[in-house]
Parts: sequence; structure tokens; C-alpha cells
Amino acid sequence: VQLQASGGGLVQAGGSLRLSCAASGRTVSSYAMGWFRQAPGKERESVAAITWSGGSTHYADSVKGRFTISRDNAKSTVYLQMTSLKPEDTAVYYCAADRWLGYLRSGTHEYDYWGQGTQVTVSS
Repeated sequence: VQLQASGGGLVQAGGSLRLSCAASGRTVSSYAMGWFRQAPGKERESVAAITWSGGSTHYADSVKGRFTISRDNAKSTVYLQMTSLKPEDTAVYYCAADRWLGYLRSGTHEYDYWGQGTQVTVSS
């Protein structure tokens, strides 16, 4: 499975961005998908996750009400819509796939496949 994240960029505080994660090589329609981020000098953290069907989602407290994760299995693509962006959202954002068929997980070690990351910079 190869994951390609895109859509990052520079945006002013209060602005919006939509990240995309396209999967190839093998279908990820049966995998849970997650978005993570890593700011300079900090550990990688979970931002949002979604089940294979899209029926269940989970968000970090810091992004609840501002970010929305969604997926289109027909396109093998997962999205992260980010609104009301803050300077503290600045980080490299990664998408990842989890083959686990149970509850949504947020640990970086629990995900099996990773994309290369896309930079999001929010200016104040």
C-alpha cells in the first residue's frame, strides 16, 4: 500500500485547508484511516481517524469542531477538512492506514502504512 498526502500549504489563522490522502497498490477500503501531525520538536500525534465504512470517526480534543475526516472508498482517498486554523496547527501532516478491524486506534505504532507527509503552516 502506498499513501500519498497532498493539500498542505501556507494559510493565515482562521483560514481553511483540505488535505487529501490517495492510496494505491492495494485497496484500503477495508482499513481504518488516520491523520497524524508532527510539529518541530514534538512527537507525532493523532489528529483524526475514520473506520473503513466512514460510519465512525474520532478526533483529538484540540481539533474537535474544526476538523472533519471523511473518505471516498471508490476513489481510495481520505480527506481532512481543516477550518478555523490556528498557528498551533502548524505541523507536517501524515495519513496512515490501520488493518485492525476493531475500534479506532490513535497510536502511531498501531498503524501499518504511512504516507510521506504534507506541510501545513498557519501564520498569525
